[in-house]
Amino acid sequence: MKNHKVSNTWQKVFMAILTIIFAVIGPTSSFVSANEVGTTIEVDEATLAEGLDQDGVLRVGMEANYAPFNWSQTSDTDGAVPITNSDGEYANGYDVQIAKRLADLLALDLEIVKLEWDGLPPALESGMIDVIIAGMSPTAERLEQMDFSDSYYSSDIVLVTMANGEYANATTLEDFTGTTVTGQLNTFHYDLIPQIPNVNQATALDSFPTMITALNAGSVDAYVSEKPGAMAAVAANPDLTYVEFAEGQGFDLGEVTSDIAVATRKDSPLTAIVNEALSVIPTAERDRLMEDMVNLNERGESASFWSEVAGIWQTYGAQFLVGAGNTMFIALSSTIIGFIIGLLIAIYRSLIVRRDQMPIGYFFYKLFDFLISAYIEIFRGTPMMVQAMMIFYGSRLFFNFQMSTMFAALLIVSINTGAYLAEVIRGGITSVDKGQTEAARAIGMNHYQTMITIVLPQAIRSILPALGNEFVINIKDTSVLNVIAVTELFFVTKSAAGSTYLTFQTFLITAIIYFVLTFTTTRVLNFIESRMAGKKTYHVYESSTNSVVNSPKEQ
Repeated sequence: MKNHKVSNTWQKVFMAILTIIFAVIGPTSSFVSANEVGTTIEVDEATLAEGLDQDGVLRVGMEANYAPFNWSQTSDTDGAVPITNSDGEYANGYDVQIAKRLADLLALDLEIVKLEWDGLPPALESGMIDVIIAGMSPTAERLEQMDFSDSYYSSDIVLVTMANGEYANATTLEDFTGTTVTGQLNTFHYDLIPQIPNVNQATALDSFPTMITALNAGSVDAYVSEKPGAMAAVAANPDLTYVEFAEGQGFDLGEVTSDIAVATRKDSPLTAIVNEALSVIPTAERDRLMEDMVNLNERGESASFWSEVAGIWQTYGAQFLVGAGNTMFIALSSTIIGFIIGLLIAIYRSLIVRRDQMPIGYFFYKLFDFLISAYIEIFRGTPMMVQAMMIFYGSRLFFNFQMSTMFAALLIVSINTGAYLAEVIRGGITSVDKGQTEAARAIGMNHYQTMITIVLPQAIRSILPALGNEFVINIKDTSVLNVIAVTELFFVTKSAAGSTYLTFQTFLITAIIYFVLTFTTTRVLNFIESRMAGKKTYHVYESSTNSVVNSPKEQ
């Protein structure tokens, strides 16, 4: 790859010469160019395409939950970009603005893909995204998995604490002796905490909004953060402050760097291309961008608790309803599909295949029965979150098959539900008295007729409470699908909490919605069950001449 940076004046001269040469001898290679604030870079088109999953599109992965580097909002104000995998949601922040400049410089369309922090590396490796621009530092562990560009921002490591607390005026790590401190999960921040004397290292938390909530609740005395993140947290939460340390008085990073860089796939040609693009973004412009993004996080004076709840609903209400709708769609569809899977398995396992009469059929019957048993044990014995990660990212990594998040959600919950309901339905079938099956065969009914007309109607009626319970469980269990960025209720909740820093207020709204969904579903299922149970009285006819007698149903 050959890159060039030229001034506007020499660019015109140079391009004129190239035009004459190309007119005489023809073009020798294919180039793309882009302009940003009067600066042009040129890269080999074939090399650029090699590093992209889709020609002409730069897919960038980020949390959209780590202000001021990245966060989500409900409109495209202040230069926000639509989030590809979450309709009605937009990403903004320093990372987003850097991504926009990179895409402009490379003449590419920009797509933002919102993922959980832990989901970013597998998404990059599988090709779901082209780069990670998410305030990520190139640690030794990460360098084993992916490559990194040159730094696009460098920051100090600070401790965020309460503004009116006893550690607000601390100046050294020794001042935090004996405190309870936490950091974000799977970051080098958490590994720095033991440098504080006699520290109580609290469990790592999944996001910065969660750490802010823990700090406000008094669960921790401080948390580790980069300075821009601390500045944004303080701007949105006036009750907080952050402590900077003089040289030699703070954390010793050792070989770890606090620089922020763009992550690319191992040996990707994008690394060098991104470095070239970053080199033409002036440091002054980067600093101005960070200052602007920090200022956008200022919330002003705190309102009352219920006013904050009302404000969250006013801003994110539509997204909550979309998330709730997706949750119900996934839960209902997956329960129905899972029921069909379980029903087919239960019917198959109820077949009677005699070895002495059909030796070959018996062999294949037993082989398929073994596979069914393995399926049931594996999906009942592993968490749905693990299944989601393996199926969603593994399908792309090993089979080059890219699922949509909704298709993946339906597939994962359906096969998980089918594994559970297979045993539930089998129990319902075995609960039907064998005498009824024998009677059906005695009058000439085959296995299919017996199951459809005699056994299954009774079995389904007896397992209806269990089916309803599985449906309610699926409504709540869809929350684990946020690890693959399914836009269900919990995923939307984390976005709102991350943008407002009002974690408790946001989750209160979500708890109410979940309760309404499950309570309503339970009442509907109870009504259906009572209708299937039939009337509470029945008619007894003693003879053709006697009158009808109403009697209570036997229990």
